Formats: sequence, structure tokens, C-alpha cells
Amino acid sequence: MNALFNKLTLFIAIATLLTGCEDEPYQVPEAPGGLQNDVIKRSIGPNMVGEFIEFAYAMANKDAQLAEATVEASISGAEGTWLEHRSYHTDGGGNDIGIPIGSPAVTTGNQTTVSFSTDTNAATLRYYYRVPEAARGQTVSFTFRVTDRSGRTVSYDAGPYQVSRMDMALDLVVSDTESYISIEDMAIYSAEEAAAVPDKIDLVYLYRTIPNIAFGHAIVSPASDETYRPDVALPAGVNNSTKVQKAWNIRDRQLARLQFGVFVDDVDFQTLDLSNAPNYAVNLREEAGLWVETQDGRYRAYIFLNKLDNSVGNATISIKRYVL
Repeated sequence: MNALFNKLTLFIAIATLLTGCEDEPYQVPEAPGGLQNDVIKRSIGPNMVGEFIEFAYAMANKDAQLAEATVEASISGAEGTWLEHRSYHTDGGGNDIGIPIGSPAVTTGNQTTVSFSTDTNAATLRYYYRVPEAARGQTVSFTFRVTDRSGRTVSYDAGPYQVSRMDMALDLVVSDTESYISIEDMAIYSAEEAAAVPDKIDLVYLYRTIPNIAFGHAIVSPASDETYRPDVALPAGVNNSTKVQKAWNIRDRQLARLQFGVFVDDVDFQTLDLSNAPNYAVNLREEAGLWVETQDGRYRAYIFLNKLDNSVGNATISIKRYVL
């Protein structure tokens, strides 16, 4: 009897367990009622003056159509700040598809607004904030706001976001005729131009093929030993001694515009120690870089080597600069 009871108990327990493990039928979740909104920051990396901070602003109301979307920045954006008047979705091929939902945005002061002219219950708008000079080294915040046709309004606060103190210059070409680099001006000069601003010349580019010596592309300071700048006749007064240190595998995404998720940021310059760095760098490699500190100690920079062309003896470089 006890054996039978034990078997029945075991059977009931197993049956109960199996019943408890059965999957419940899936139900499509219902969209919440009322006006909803959400924000995603799409841009990554340091927020730099003159560049865009990009957001996707999603809004929906199953009970009423949308009337107006506004973004308010704590610091007015520079010219070019705008809110898309197209709602975006991604198709099966991964392409962004934009559908107009209203007239182009209107910006007044620190507010940018799009008014809906189509019957729309849901939309995702892109917002592009061009960082102004006034925001350098500051933080900036945003209030996203949507109103439906029944007059209801909801908002979403985003930030604060730190704005970098760095500057950036892209795709500067250096060659035998345009070889003088100014970190202060973020510019390339010829020998004649350099002679007019000798105190601003920090580096000299050259390309040399020397038998039995790995020299190639080089960036050296004017005060480096002549061994590292063969056949370079410096203009009068060009004599700064700039510290230079090679860097490998720092393919800054904003300078390289490649797929790498590496960014040089303010803190890298703040903690950089070049006290023992030389004042020259030879035998450079494409997609490598250079850490630089000017003689007067005012600037630190990172120079990325986008392209080195042996056939014509020139290079394309991009620079991030930090004012100390």
C-alpha cells in the first residue's frame, strides 16, 4: 500500500511539474495609452565645437495625432542646428527611410520647432545640435517636448553633456613645398609663408629616401638636429623645439573616420607626459600618430597620419589640439 501511495505521489508531482512548465501563449504587448516620448543620443565620442551632437526623438500617442515637436538647448546652437521634419524608420535592408511629416524646422533663439502637417500618431525625428563656441568647456542640456492635437504635452530631459575644449582640423596635406606645420593656427605653410610667422611654426614635414636608413616620411621640430632634417633650409627665425612622441594603434575615429571606436579626449591631453620625448619622428607609418607639445607649453596635439604617399612624397594628416 505504501509503495502504491509513493508511486501515486511521485506521478502527481511529475504531472504538476510538467503542467507548470508549459509555455503560456504569447500576447502582443499593448502600447501604453496617452502621449509618450523617448530620446536616444546617436553621436558618440567627444562633443566638439563646430561638430554635431545628434539625437533621435521618438514620440507617439495612439489616442491623438501629433501637432508639434520642440527641442530647447541650454546654450543656443550654432548655425546649422536643426530638427528634421522627416520621420525615420529602417527598412529590411538596413537603410534609413525618411517620410516628411511637416514643414522644415524653425529655430528661434535656443528653441527649434517642427509643426506636423500630416495626420501622424507616431514619429521619430532627428535633432542635430551644432556645438557653438560659447559651449566650449561647458556642459549643455536639452529638453525635448511634443504636443498632440488635443493640447497635451510631455517632455524629456537629456544631459548634461560635457563639451570638449579641443579643436580639430581634418585632411591637411603636407609636402616638400607646403611643409611647415603650425599647431596654434592648425594650418600648413610654405617656406615663404612660414618666414612671415616664424614663431608659429612648430613642425616640419619631409620625405627622404636614404640608402640603408629607414627614414621615409618624417615630422620634426625646426630645432632638431640636422641629421633628422636633411637638405631642409629653414626660413629665418623658424627655430622652435617641439616635443614629438610616436603613437601606435590610436586610430581616433573623428580624425581617421574609420570603424574604430577609439577617441582622443581632453583627459588624454591633461594627463599626457612628454617631458622625456624627443623633438623629431622619422620612418612614420600610415594610420599611426604623433603626440605633440609646443615649445611654449601652450598647446598639446595629436596628429593622425591619414595617408602617406611615397610616389609623390606627401602626406595627409588630421589634428586634434588642446589649449593648456
